[in-house]
Amino acid sequence: VRFLTRRFIGEYASNSECIYTKHLGLDGRQMHLEIYDPCSQPRQGKLSLIEELHWADGFVVVYDISDRASFAFAKALLHRIRESHIGACKRAAEPPVFLVGNKQDLCHVRDVGWEEGQKLSLDNKCHFCELSAAEHCQEVVAMFTKVLRSITTQCKGKEKRRPSGSKSMAKLINNMFGKRRKSV
Repeated sequence: VRFLTRRFIGEYASNSECIYTKHLGLDGRQMHLEIYDPCSQPRQGKLSLIEELHWADGFVVVYDISDRASFAFAKALLHRIRESHIGACKRAAEPPVFLVGNKQDLCHVRDVGWEEGQKLSLDNKCHFCELSAAEHCQEVVAMFTKVLRSITTQCKGKEKRRPSGSKSMAKLINNMFGKRRKSV
């Protein structure tokens, strides 16, 4: 919400899910964002999100550094994200994932160490940072900018790698049967 509004909302309700939309320009391109904010509490003890995991181009998983339960929830969510993309096409790149420790301004009541967050991100092959959404809007904007650049870079790579159907078929046939040889 801090990224979308550029202001801190102290009474932010994290117990309901929402989809936020925003239009913005980045690196000369206009983008339409849809940001899904799930309920931070697992629904009836389960972590579903199956449908949401398949339409997302990238993920930002946020936990509260002063709340061990939120870190455990983030860990479960990272596992779910990784699990949902195991069956995906092997040539398709996995969407970028960012693990974010929030409330760095509450480090005096920290319950999750920086090293734990870093280790979790390394174990899940994702980016990691800690920040304070309450104090520094610039950190939040910088983090989302990295996310968006990762997504656009990945999308450009996908576009470059896709040859047209007829070209791929011709190449496949050529590779299978070889080029025609001229008779002498």
